[in-house]
Amino acid sequence: MLWFLTCVAALIGGYFIYGAFIEKVFGINTKRQTPAHTKADGVDYVPMSTKKVYLVQLLNIAGVGPIFGPIMGALYGPAAMLWIVIGCIFAGAVHDYFSGMLSVRNGGASVPTITGRYLGNGAKHFMNIFAIVLLLLVGVVFVSAPAGMITNLVNDQMGMSMSMTTMVVVIFAYYIIATIVPVDKIIGRFYPLFGALLIFMSVGLITAVALSSEHQVMGGFEISDMFTNMNPNDLPLWPALFITIACGAISGFHATQSPLMARCMENEKNGRFVFYGAMIGEGVIALIWCALALSFFGSIDSLAEAVKNGGPGNVVYSASFGLLGVFGGVLAFLGVVILPITSGDTAFRSSRLILAEYFNMEQKTLRNRLLMALPLFVIGGILTQVDFGIIWRYFGFANQTTAVMMLWTASAYLLRHNKMHWITTVPAIFMTTVVITFILNNATLGFGLPMQLSTILGIVASLSITGYVIKKSKGKGETDLADEEKPQGKAETA
Repeated sequence: MLWFLTCVAALIGGYFIYGAFIEKVFGINTKRQTPAHTKADGVDYVPMSTKKVYLVQLLNIAGVGPIFGPIMGALYGPAAMLWIVIGCIFAGAVHDYFSGMLSVRNGGASVPTITGRYLGNGAKHFMNIFAIVLLLLVGVVFVSAPAGMITNLVNDQMGMSMSMTTMVVVIFAYYIIATIVPVDKIIGRFYPLFGALLIFMSVGLITAVALSSEHQVMGGFEISDMFTNMNPNDLPLWPALFITIACGAISGFHATQSPLMARCMENEKNGRFVFYGAMIGEGVIALIWCALALSFFGSIDSLAEAVKNGGPGNVVYSASFGLLGVFGGVLAFLGVVILPITSGDTAFRSSRLILAEYFNMEQKTLRNRLLMALPLFVIGGILTQVDFGIIWRYFGFANQTTAVMMLWTASAYLLRHNKMHWITTVPAIFMTTVVITFILNNATLGFGLPMQLSTILGIVASLSITGYVIKKSKGKGETDLADEEKPQGKAETA
């Protein structure tokens, strides 16, 4: 229990100490009007209270990733918890802060537009393709996962008979509605309530396992285990752990979601709480599920058996009902189900907005929103027929590659403004090495090269990209779009 509480305390401390430092380096301007005010359209640009924006941001970014990922990552042992803490503070939360604040500074722009502004048109086109592919994969994953979980709940606990296909159709129908209606009608109105359920679920489960006479949080593990790969399937910790645990540590999907709330945030001073803070909140959720996976089943081998018999969804089901009984288990299980649903609809919403920016099509009229959204749902519906395991593997790689692009974009921004770029460059180098090594080494998705050679090539490629970005960006002194359009006060720079 002490290890778990120490990790949680580290995340909270990271928010107040390192988060404040990141905010200072960025240099907020409390006098500049945000896009929520300058571009208010009643559909996507809608001012909302800070608490609402935070809870919506948390739900947008927290799909099944911070639950399924840490459960799968727990197969590596307590080392997974170290990555969640370190990755969240120094990489994930920094990534989320810059993806949100750069959107605020650039009129609520989506991530491909921001990437193009600071890394060039080639990077913009690459990011457009990658972001759309990622969001479609997210949408499909976040249809299939909750559909399967709800079907199991209805059939097993309620004694009813429901097909998964029926549930997929119902969720898709909801996604279509949530994607095209104004952001404050469904997302802004109901998601804060879902956020409260999410918090209840997380706190309730970890409290239950702490008070349980049968289970002990992190019981049976030594300090030395924190640095040991305990995976029973002999899967290498490097670089697979850093792909497996994405959303709880660093996730490129978040870069596609942050602009949604950048269009609703009322003041730049709220950015640290909304963007950096939501990632810290997701990190706590990831720690809870990693600890539950390591504690509830008693051993790594038993956890592996549970995953083998029904995937991470089976772990969620077993832990929820095993710790909280039928009533509490239903609430906790629904809290988990809500996560992918509230991320899936915003994934399609982000796709619509990215396409709209690319084709320069305004989204105030319903007709234009449907023109952008319906083709995405047709493709998404086709992809639901592909094996879930295949979709998940490609999602993991696409997710972390998008994060890499966002981190390099943030580095280019800081270089152009003569600010401390290493706060984003260091995690960018690390994550670039991770994704390149992974794709070169992985025989299923990539090239199947030896691990040592793949790692060397990954390091060389990362250092080459670092030199290119520094040379291309340093000292250009480029202003933000907001500065070019209407300066509104002196920035509070570091």
